[in-house]
Amino acid sequence: MSAQPLAESLVQSVDWLAVAPPVIAAAVGLAVLVADLFLPEARKAVLGWVSVAGLAVAALMLLPLLDGDRSTFCLNGPTRACSYTADHFTLVIQFLVLGGALLAALLSVTNLRDDQRRVPPGEFWFLLLSSAAGAALLPASRDLATLIVALEVASLPAFALVGIRHGDKRSSEAALKFFLSSVTATAVSLMGISFVYASTGTLYLTQVAQRLPHVGGQLHTLAQTGVVLTLIGFAFKTAAVPFHFWVPDTYVGAPLPVAAYLSVVGKAVGFSGLILVTVIAFPSYADIWGPALAVLAGLTMTVGNVGALRQQATRAYSAVRLLAWSSVGQAGYLLVPIAAAGYAKDPQKAIGSTVAYALMYAAVNLGAFAVAALVGRSRALNRISDYRGLYATNPLTALLLAFFLLCLAGLPPGVIGLFAKVTVFSAAVDAGLGWLAVLMAVNVVIALFYYLQWTALLFRAPEGEPARHLVPAPLTAALTLTGVLGVALSGAPQLVLRFAAGALF
Repeated sequence: MSAQPLAESLVQSVDWLAVAPPVIAAAVGLAVLVADLFLPEARKAVLGWVSVAGLAVAALMLLPLLDGDRSTFCLNGPTRACSYTADHFTLVIQFLVLGGALLAALLSVTNLRDDQRRVPPGEFWFLLLSSAAGAALLPASRDLATLIVALEVASLPAFALVGIRHGDKRSSEAALKFFLSSVTATAVSLMGISFVYASTGTLYLTQVAQRLPHVGGQLHTLAQTGVVLTLIGFAFKTAAVPFHFWVPDTYVGAPLPVAAYLSVVGKAVGFSGLILVTVIAFPSYADIWGPALAVLAGLTMTVGNVGALRQQATRAYSAVRLLAWSSVGQAGYLLVPIAAAGYAKDPQKAIGSTVAYALMYAAVNLGAFAVAALVGRSRALNRISDYRGLYATNPLTALLLAFFLLCLAGLPPGVIGLFAKVTVFSAAVDAGLGWLAVLMAVNVVIALFYYLQWTALLFRAPEGEPARHLVPAPLTAALTLTGVLGVALSGAPQLVLRFAAGALF
């Protein structure tokens, strides 16, 4: 008789509506892979539009989940715990992930058409959708096992996407660097998680949070080591310094839409995982991860901005390298509110600042990559100097790129960028991290120089014969979406913070 209640407690419920967004992305990915076997070469372009439609449907499935929190894969019993929770935090990050993947897919439609011989379309779309499914699963994960599985489902296809171009040595080297760094991060994370499990006896984040403060004796050292190793693993995923070395070469070697995808969706994966393990699972160790993340934030923003500042305009792929180093610097800003959560009485407000900044960064950074993809169609080396005089040939595109760069710099009319930086700055000040707020202000000034330098180049007289950049329909759609979103948010920036901070967790 005693076995019956135990068996009932192990039966897990499944809420199919709650898991619909990642499931749809994964199902469409499998359908595209199978369809690729039967479609003739001339009709394989349709696979891209099917993938775009699949990501759009997955994003639309977030709407029915707005009415309240939903949990599934739950253990029934005296201590109810769930592996998957679709709360407000989950929905905001899933919106960011699926929206970012959708825009990257629009960029990829044109890229695959231009590079058809070297990039197999069926495999490309399957890998992109699989990675997006894992990225959408991660913010909903509420146990350490699901968290690490989602992290790898998001990461493993990304390795292949970076190196998918046949016969491209630079692409292969980039994929190898990305693979080695990510595998190292996973190994460190897994060791840390195993130590946490050994000391607490559970993988559920809420139960880990309850049991960690009561771990005593020799297990206390094991638990501390587990917490530190887990945080180091996620620091790799967020490209925090000194774990950032793979970023510039990976962005340059990858197809440009993949670099755009990694810059936004890859960051969302790392930061959402870091938020979950720090704020939900390890709040009792805030005295360890708070100062550690504050130092990492300072190092990351400084190294990233200095690296971007050192880029030479005439160097091959300097535009992509600048965006890569800039993304490292932006990761430093994103780390600030998470570090502040370790000191703040209201961690939810601090985390809301990170999510708000991530939403702003996703929109404008994808827009900047969309313009880089457009210029790269006629100027394969994609140097910053190739953007000189862009206003003379493509005035609307030049104005959009200028707007995106000003948003990243935090200058009007890019009000959303200024607003996001002020919220992050406020989070540091409210938490008593005055030194980090000062360092952030210094880095914002450094970033102003290289963003404004690139912006000014757009409006200078072109040298030689100006290149005309034809804008295909998918690129037009991506530029329009990012531009409209950036302008709308600059008109009402308070909406971002409300959307990001409302009832997190």
